[in-house]
Parts: sequence; structure tokens; C-alpha cells
Amino acid sequence: MLLKASPALSLLSSTSGGNLFPPSRNSSNLLFSPSGSKFSVQAAKGTTTKSLTGVVFEPFEEVKKELELVPTTPFVSLARHKFSDDSESAINDQINVEYNVSYVYHALYAYFDRDNVGLKGFAKFFNDSSLEERGHAEKFMEYQNMRGGRVKLQSILMPVSEFDHEEKGDALHAMELALSLEKLTNEKLLKLQSVGVKNNDVQLVDFVESQFLGEQVEAIKKISEYVAQLRRIGKGHGVWHFDQMLLNEV
Repeated sequence: MLLKASPALSLLSSTSGGNLFPPSRNSSNLLFSPSGSKFSVQAAKGTTTKSLTGVVFEPFEEVKKELELVPTTPFVSLARHKFSDDSESAINDQINVEYNVSYVYHALYAYFDRDNVGLKGFAKFFNDSSLEERGHAEKFMEYQNMRGGRVKLQSILMPVSEFDHEEKGDALHAMELALSLEKLTNEKLLKLQSVGVKNNDVQLVDFVESQFLGEQVEAIKKISEYVAQLRRIGKGHGVWHFDQMLLNEV
């Protein structure tokens, strides 16, 4: 006698209550359930996509808070980020310092270039110094714009036009003035750097330290040597030789 085997599916369904693959939960909190003739995998309640994919950074989620901060008005900087009002104001103050120092150096250049003074080396030195300080001001202006700040130029005081000194002579007096200006500029740069530190502005601190502070110390050292040499020379013929040295200096 031949026995007719029952379909496997009907046997299984009778033992499992009509469900071939009842929902089961594994150790990783994944829920397996049949969907027709296919399987579907679903995250159990309480799990996150991070446990499924291992993703620890979700840019489209985390960028939402930044999108809310993007200005929509046309007169507000789009580039500004982590840039405090204190930093912006301090940079504008430093721009004014650089322009003022440049203005004094330009006045010194004009004095030594006179026909009745005739020290072309000193004129060249102070003209180059004036251009350098103006270049510093422009560099700060570019940085201000890069960070999304607003450049606000302030008043520049009119410098004196006479630099003769009865006791020291004009050459030594002018170089001592230059040394004082470089030290003053260094103090202002250090103050600007401290503003960056106070406001946790790492970019501003790096900019000041990498672009200005080292160069400023070198300038102070160089002009200090000039002052020492001019004090040895006095007001006599040696000033002319010193002037020729400045004139031929590259």
C-alpha cells in the first residue's frame, strides 16, 4: 500500500500555529519576520541605526543646528564662525596701530630725504619700514574680512615733522623713536593675541603668532643694534658712513 506524504509546509504549519517562521529575537536585538515568501529584518524597539551600521557621525543630522545659524539677510557675513565681537574690535584697533606707526615712519622718510638733511640711507630705511607697517595693516584687513568681521578704519594722528635733537642728533633720535615704536607694536600684538586666547579663538592666536610675533622680535633686535652703533658713533662723520650702510643694505 502506498502512503501519500503530506506537504511539508502543512506539517510545519500545524506545529507552529500556522506561522512557518514565527518572529524571533536574536542577541543583537534584531527582529526577523516573514513577509510572504521573503524575510524582512527590522530593528527591535529601542535600538538605533548606530548599532546596525556602526556610524558614529551623521552629517545630515548634526548639520541641522548649523543650518539654523546661517544668516539670510544680505548684510550679514556668511563666513563668520566662532569669531567674537571682542576679536573683531581688537583687530580693528591693531589695524589703526599699524597705520599710525606707518605714518610716523613716512614722516621720518620725508625728513631725511630733505635736501638740507640728505641722509638717503635713513630715508630708504624709514620708507621701507613705513611700507612694511602698511602691509601689516592690509594683512589684518584681509584677515578681518576672511573671518567675517567688518573693517572699521579709525583716525590717524598727525606726526611731527621735525626730528632734529640738539644732544643726540637726528639720526640717533630717529632710530630710538623707531625702537620705541616697534616695542609698542609688539605690546599691541601681544594684547591682540591675549584677546584670542580669552575668547578661545585658536585661528586668531595662530595667525598673530605665526605671522607677526617672530618678525616683531627680530625687528626689535635689529633696531636695538642700530641704536647701540649710533650711540658709539655720535653726531660726527660716522653718521654718514652709517647712512651709506643703510643705503646699500638689501
